[in-house]
Amino acid sequence: MTTYPANLKSYQMVEAWIDGASKGNPGPGGYGIVLRHKKTGSTRYLAGAQPSATNNQMELLAAVRALQAVKTPCMVVLRTDSQYLAKGWNEQLPVWQTNGWRTSSSKQPVKNIDLWQQLIEAAKPHVLTVEWVRGHADCAENLKADELASGAAHYFAATGKVGPWGQAA
Repeated sequence: MTTYPANLKSYQMVEAWIDGASKGNPGPGGYGIVLRHKKTGSTRYLAGAQPSATNNQMELLAAVRALQAVKTPCMVVLRTDSQYLAKGWNEQLPVWQTNGWRTSSSKQPVKNIDLWQQLIEAAKPHVLTVEWVRGHADCAENLKADELASGAAHYFAATGKVGPWGQAA
């Protein structure tokens, strides 16, 4: 799914660790993002919430919001503990598109088509690599994304406010 532009050498590198959370699945959902510019080390934290979502929907929304937060075309390495997102992007997406957004096994409509299409659109200016990381392992950035996502979902459940919220490190 990755295409490389002719001017690739001029692209900056951005790393993103993302996570989604849902309290109830479906229930109040949150996403958390840690963005880091590879060359400068500049880091931003982003979070937001939805009134009702599944965990997979929040994982996809986190990826979309992370890419939308990168304002210039970049090489983006997106790290997620969601196998749904990683396998979907790296393996299944071209098959789903070829099959008219239907699964190859059961011919049922692909779940969360709207979010997959938003992700495709958000990825267009960038060179995107999606990597799976083990959740809740010894990756500080993944743990921070999880903390932000869970915190956003809990905050929405308590206040009804959805964000998004952001801050620089």
